[in-house]
Amino acid sequence: MTPPTTLPSRRVSAAVVGAVSVLAFLPGCTVGPNYTQPPAPVSKQYDQQAEKQLSTTGPQRINPGQKINSEWWSAFNSAKLDQVMHLAISSNFDLAAADATIAQANEAVAGAKGGLYPQLNYDAQIGRQRADAGGLLKPKTGSFYTVGPVANFDFDVFGGTKRLVEKQAALADFQKHRYDAAYLTLSGDIAVQALLLASARAQIDAVQVLLGDDRTNLELTRLARLTGSVAEVDVALAETQLSLDQTLLPPLVQQSATARHALSVLAGKGPNDWAPPDFDLTDFTLPPDLPVSLPSEVALNRPDILEAAAELHAASAEIGVATADFYPHLTLSGFVTQTAVGASSPFGPGFALSGIAAGLAGPVFHGGTLKANRRGAVDGYNASLAAYRQTVINSLGQVADALQAINHDAEEYSAQDQALNAAGVSLRLNRDGYREGETSVLQVLDAERAYQQALLGHIRAKTAQYLDTTELFIALGGNSAGAFARRSAQDNSK
Repeated sequence: MTPPTTLPSRRVSAAVVGAVSVLAFLPGCTVGPNYTQPPAPVSKQYDQQAEKQLSTTGPQRINPGQKINSEWWSAFNSAKLDQVMHLAISSNFDLAAADATIAQANEAVAGAKGGLYPQLNYDAQIGRQRADAGGLLKPKTGSFYTVGPVANFDFDVFGGTKRLVEKQAALADFQKHRYDAAYLTLSGDIAVQALLLASARAQIDAVQVLLGDDRTNLELTRLARLTGSVAEVDVALAETQLSLDQTLLPPLVQQSATARHALSVLAGKGPNDWAPPDFDLTDFTLPPDLPVSLPSEVALNRPDILEAAAELHAASAEIGVATADFYPHLTLSGFVTQTAVGASSPFGPGFALSGIAAGLAGPVFHGGTLKANRRGAVDGYNASLAAYRQTVINSLGQVADALQAINHDAEEYSAQDQALNAAGVSLRLNRDGYREGETSVLQVLDAERAYQQALLGHIRAKTAQYLDTTELFIALGGNSAGAFARRSAQDNSK
C-alpha cells in the first residue's frame, strides 16, 4: 500500500505565493544612518607667517592651491632617484602585501553580496524507518534515501545585509588607501635615504680633506718644536685637534652604509645582492617653486586621512547592521525531494515531495544583547569620528611644521653660505700672504681647516633644505591618493 503524498493543495500554494509576492514588492527600508563625508577643514592657511615669508623671499617659494605631481620626487630632477624609485615601487614587498590584502578585502565584499541572492543547497539523507500500525499489523522496518535541492532567500527588508555589504566595501576602500599610504611612505623613505647617502659622501670628502690638513699641521708643528720656534703645548693642541676631527669620520661612514642598506631593503633586495647608485648632492636640484595644496584639499589627498574616512564609513554601516538585528527577517524557502525506499520498506517504492513556504522571524527577548550591540556600534562610530578629526588636525600641523622648517632652512643656508664665502676669502688671503712671505704655513693650514669646517656646515644646511622639502611633499600627501588605481590601470594596459 502506498501512502498518500503530503503535498500542499493548489489553493494553499497559491495563497503562499501570492502573499510572498506582495511582501517582496514592499519598499525596502534600509535602517541605520546613511554615511556622509565629514566636512573639509575650515582653515584657509597652515601657518600664515611662514606662508607669507615663503611667498616673497628666499630660494624657494610656495604656490598655494597648486597640486603636486603624482611622482613628486621628479621635482629634484635626479635620474638616479627616478631609477631607484621605479625599481622599488615594482618590487617592494610591503606594496605586494598591501596588494594581496586589497584582493582579500574585495573577496570579502563579493562574499557579502552573495547574501543578497537566493541560496541554493543540495540535501541528501539516508536512514532507517519503522512503521507500526498500532497492533493491527506487525511492525515493519526498512531503509530510505532522500535527495533534492533546497532554496532559501532572505528579502533583507530592513537592509541588514546591504549594510554589511556597505561595511565590507568601506573596509576594501580602507585597504586601498593603506596601499596608497605604503606607496607614499616608500617614496618618502627612498628620497630621504638617497639624500642622506649623498650628504654623507659629501661630508666624508670634506672630513678627509680636513684630516689631511690636521696631519700636515701636526707634522709642521712637530718640526717647529724641534727648532724651538713653538712650545710643546702647541704640539699637544695639534694632536688633540687631529684626534677630535677623526671622530667625525666613523658616524658619517656608518650613515653612508645605513643609507645604502636601507635603499636595498626598500627596493626588495638584500644589501649584498644589490647596491644603489652613488648618489651625490650635485645629482639633486632644489625645486624653487613648491606646490602647496589648500587645507581643504589635503583631506582628499592624504592617504591616512582617507584611511580614517573609510574606517568611519565602515563604523557607520556597522550601526545599520546592528539596527537591522532588531527587526524581523522575511524569508522564502522551497524544496524538491525525491525519496526512494528499500524493497522491504512498509512505505512502498517511493515518492516525490516538494513545497514552498514564507517565513517571518524576529527577536523577542535577547537579554539586552541587541541594544548593547547597537550602542557599541554607535560608540565605535564616535571613536572613529574623533580619530578622523585628529588625523586631519595632525596633517595640518605637519604641513605647518614643514613650511616653517623650509623657511628657517633658507635662513640657515644663507648664514652658512656667508660663512663659507668668508672662509674662502680668508683662505685665499692667507695663501697670497704665504706666497709673499707675510704669513706662515701654519696660518694657511688653519685657514684651510676653517674652510673645511665651513664646508661641512654648508653641506648640512643644504641637506636640511632637501630633507624638509621632501617632508613637505609627504605632509601634503604626495598626490599618492589613487596610487593603487593608477597601478591597476597600468597593469591592465600591458
